[in-house]
Amino acid sequence: MTQPAASPALDLISRGTDEILKREDLAERLASGRPLRVKAGFDPTAPDLHLGHTVLLNKMRQFQDLGHTVIFLIGDFTGMIGDPSGKSATRPPLSREDVLANARTYEAQVFKVLDREKTEVRFNSEWFGKMSAADMIRLAGQHTVARMLERDEFAKRFAAQQSIAIHEFLYPLVQGYDSVALEADVECGGTDQKFNLLMGRGLQEHHGQKPQVVLTMPLLVGLDGVNKMGKSLGNYIGVNEPAIDIVNKTMKIGDALMWDWIELLSFDISIDEAKALKADVAAGLNPRDIKLRLARELATRFHDAAAAETAIAGWHAAVTGQGDTTLLALQDVAIPAEGIRIAALLTAAGITPSNSEANRKLKERAVKVEGVVVEDPNASFAPGFEGVLQVGKRNFARVRLVAG
Repeated sequence: MTQPAASPALDLISRGTDEILKREDLAERLASGRPLRVKAGFDPTAPDLHLGHTVLLNKMRQFQDLGHTVIFLIGDFTGMIGDPSGKSATRPPLSREDVLANARTYEAQVFKVLDREKTEVRFNSEWFGKMSAADMIRLAGQHTVARMLERDEFAKRFAAQQSIAIHEFLYPLVQGYDSVALEADVECGGTDQKFNLLMGRGLQEHHGQKPQVVLTMPLLVGLDGVNKMGKSLGNYIGVNEPAIDIVNKTMKIGDALMWDWIELLSFDISIDEAKALKADVAAGLNPRDIKLRLARELATRFHDAAAAETAIAGWHAAVTGQGDTTLLALQDVAIPAEGIRIAALLTAAGITPSNSEANRKLKERAVKVEGVVVEDPNASFAPGFEGVLQVGKRNFARVRLVAG
């Protein structure tokens, strides 16, 4: 099949994508000149959005910049079912109260990325709340159990004789029907959502609509450099976090991971510039300088330029031991009234994962308190202490000790 001719719009939308189904359909729709309806769904399973969520939001913003309408769909109905994607066991459904509370915070945060004037915020309870039991049964009749078992998570659980609840089979159907209700031209989702997104294409055809283009995005790897970013693993950066935390955490990511983050999160660094920067790093440029540029961009996006510069100044002060370390966010750490030893303090402040790791860093002379190297494992600190703790070049925190 002849590949669609490249265009600036298609090149922009293709950046960072894992798969486009079908690419020729997307090229045709982009070239049509009519505003497209671009949908992405978010189940409000947690109260805050993080950078992993913004991978999809960034792609939606690119569509908006090209003149298209995006639909930020809050799955207040599907959130009460529980998405089985990537799950080896049935996910507990949320209460209606939890879903609505989380949805309200989503609405408040999403416009840190999206253009409010070009965004439709919708809730899928709009149509599912009106469905009768008979309507839902008719929807369920549009798919087979055999097809559902083609889904990897279901197939594995079925083979292992693990339970699969009937409502979990409904989730892909319900998500797919959202595309019918919204008459979506394009749906964006993570690679783990491909089965659900394709369900939307099938249901649209069944209802006489032109099937949507499916655009999947890679899952953003979190701060640990291993796992998908998520709140349950603590390897995330929330879009509502203080600018100093966004900068500090971004500067901690590995150099190799930095390039993936640039591709998926940056608006300021183009693909061509990223390639040139990679060559510069190979020739001796410190990757820290590029990472700092990304940190500045992210802090500015979710706060403003002034907050970003203050955060970067605080980061420099902590790393170099020079400058105003009071610019760093102050973290209260509760300790026993009689005081706490250095290893336990580092762990309590979240700078080291364990006391044994903290002791290892002490032996390596990698621990500093207020810029001074500490080696003595018996060094202790009492309530009232306030200062900057640092382990290595990347891990630090400004803490105030309070009696707990």
